[in-house]
Amino acid sequence: MANQSIHTPNPDVEVLRSARLTGDATADDIESIRKRTSVYVYEVPVRLWHWVNALAIMVLCITGWFIGSPPPSMQIAEATHQFVFGYIRFAHFAAGMILTFGFLGRFYWSFVGNHHARQLFRLPLLNKHWWSEIWFEVRWYLFLEREPKKYVGHNPLAQAAMFFFMTLGITFMIVTGFALYAEGAGQGSLPDTLFGWLIPLVGNSQTVHSLHHLGMWSIVIFVIIHIYVAIREDIMSRQSMVSTMISGHRTFKDDRPE
Repeated sequence: MANQSIHTPNPDVEVLRSARLTGDATADDIESIRKRTSVYVYEVPVRLWHWVNALAIMVLCITGWFIGSPPPSMQIAEATHQFVFGYIRFAHFAAGMILTFGFLGRFYWSFVGNHHARQLFRLPLLNKHWWSEIWFEVRWYLFLEREPKKYVGHNPLAQAAMFFFMTLGITFMIVTGFALYAEGAGQGSLPDTLFGWLIPLVGNSQTVHSLHHLGMWSIVIFVIIHIYVAIREDIMSRQSMVSTMISGHRTFKDDRPE
């Protein structure tokens, strides 16, 4: 009777076959994929608001700069033949309306959306652990911690920054912006009825202009930091960042609980 060799299957090969991966995938690659888990964090309305809001802020900042420092329109054409500054103001007002109604919709979604949608409007100020996590994140961003922690939603420091620069910042810009808009709309108009009280409260129109202008620069600084931190964390942290605001899923790079 001829000797029959007993075939012992290679577990790594069997795993690769069952995974149906192509290319040079190895067992270690399969294990890495197994560890990568994801959580659905940001719903469609939240993601849509994020990108529309970003576009509106960009238009507002550019047109706001030109409103504060008008371009030399006479070099384009005679004043009676062009409407450059009028178009700039129209773009600013239109973007302001989009920002306002989008923000109101985002506030509404904080009540009907998942619990992650509420982070932008609520700070757990009485939670001691939340404060300790903020201090940890400060050390991490200053390169004083060796490894970051994992968060499903915003980390505590990002949550605080978003609250002050987005929630309070956008509210401030909407109120001061509509107060200035009320001057052109005239006394008795809806903008004047809702926001006209701000100018006499502050002192005069020029003061509101200056505060509105300073608010714009604070948001510009925040946006620069926000973009830097998002890209930095996408590279250095243990979870996805930029792609999360596109797909809604937070992907984790390891399966450790903390």
